[in-house]
Amino acid sequence: MEAFNSMIKEIDNYVWGIPLIVLILGCGIWMSIRTGFLQVHKLGRALCYMVRDEENGSGDVSSFAALCTALSATVGTGNIVGVATAIAAGGPGALFWMEVAAFFGMATKYAEGLLAVKYRTQMKDGSFLGGPFYYIEHGLGNSWKWLGKLFAVFGLLAGFMGIGTITQINGITSAANYFFDPDAVHTVNIAGRDITLTTLIAGLIITLFVALIVIGGIKRIATVSECIVPVMIVVYVGCCLLMIFGHITEVPAAAMTVLKGAFGLRPLAGGAAGFAVMRASLQSGVARGIFSNEAGLGSAPIAAAAARTREPVRQGLVTMTGTFIDTIVVCTMTGLSIVMSGSYEKDLQGVEITTDAFRYGLPFPEQVSSLVLMLCLAFFAFTTILGWNYYSERCLAYLAGPGHNLTTLYRWLYVAAVAVGPYLTVEAVWNLADIFNGLMALPNIIALFGLSGVVATETKEYLQRLKNGDVN
Repeated sequence: MEAFNSMIKEIDNYVWGIPLIVLILGCGIWMSIRTGFLQVHKLGRALCYMVRDEENGSGDVSSFAALCTALSATVGTGNIVGVATAIAAGGPGALFWMEVAAFFGMATKYAEGLLAVKYRTQMKDGSFLGGPFYYIEHGLGNSWKWLGKLFAVFGLLAGFMGIGTITQINGITSAANYFFDPDAVHTVNIAGRDITLTTLIAGLIITLFVALIVIGGIKRIATVSECIVPVMIVVYVGCCLLMIFGHITEVPAAAMTVLKGAFGLRPLAGGAAGFAVMRASLQSGVARGIFSNEAGLGSAPIAAAAARTREPVRQGLVTMTGTFIDTIVVCTMTGLSIVMSGSYEKDLQGVEITTDAFRYGLPFPEQVSSLVLMLCLAFFAFTTILGWNYYSERCLAYLAGPGHNLTTLYRWLYVAAVAVGPYLTVEAVWNLADIFNGLMALPNIIALFGLSGVVATETKEYLQRLKNGDVN
């Protein structure tokens, strides 16, 4: 197993090397320039569009439901475990690079949402299918269809074996173990391994609920997401604000620690050592940031394509708010809490780091603080499992073509992947998810660069109509 973990880690480091980081950040910067930094001057309008349905739009669900479906897939363990993992691996500076990636990622997400609606296709059953595979095929041309197929394969694997199943259920059971049985006292032996009863029970409960919901498809997933996502974000952000304001005098020092770490300015870290610190924080921050907000991965536009709308730009703006909420708001608060508490410097990993920060920061008994975090993580991860089921299912629909009847079989295979997730090691799980994320990003980023002219033209035309009062 150690040899396998080492191999996966080596592949992960190769996939998420400097070239891919430069490519993803470069795409965000390029899209920001082509759209006139829309994420700055149209953020307010985007937030208004987020909660207002478009009249006479065509699609499967409301724009808000589509956003909640996308947020259900993005606001997950990446916001709690991923931030902690990034800071533990790359130091506090990783948080800064997460924010940089998110700022430019908002422009990337905008372009993805716009293109998803512009090039989506209505299926025979009346539902809408869209995402990178269709804006690659229809936007770049049929000769690029192989690239769309490649994206769909990577998206299917990411949902089935990585970000959609294993990491999420693993995060839930790890948090439950840390709360109910941190010393692994109550165990059972399964296939030669000692598994805690907490892992077994939590895994079975989550698997059961996942099965009950995913069988209902996008409308049931969207309904559940609309109910859970807004509430869980408000609760979690409220807890983080309570921690931050309860230790407000520590915020300036924490912010300075983040900035110093981002640029390799720690004490005694000069020259090559300083560059190594900066590179580690940049690589960890961008990789975990992308894992969390998924800007550039091409996943969110699959949900955006189902929105009831006739305006690609409008839906692009709504899609953009997902990155703002996920990283600029939620991840920032998690990261500040971890840095202020110093939990990342202890001999802890994953959810243990964030739990320790909550115990330090919240004005509640330690057990209550741990319970709050465990429940937040459970709901975050649960909705992510639901969202990624839809994403990977749509990838399968594109690969299989019209008339396929693989959906029900795939949903049960997806549930099975959730069921086995708790029994895999944390390091291997996260590295595997990172690999699939990176492989998804490559075809999508190529398409975004190739279609940046379309994004710029559509944006300019919409803003002109908006200025003329021709947009409701």
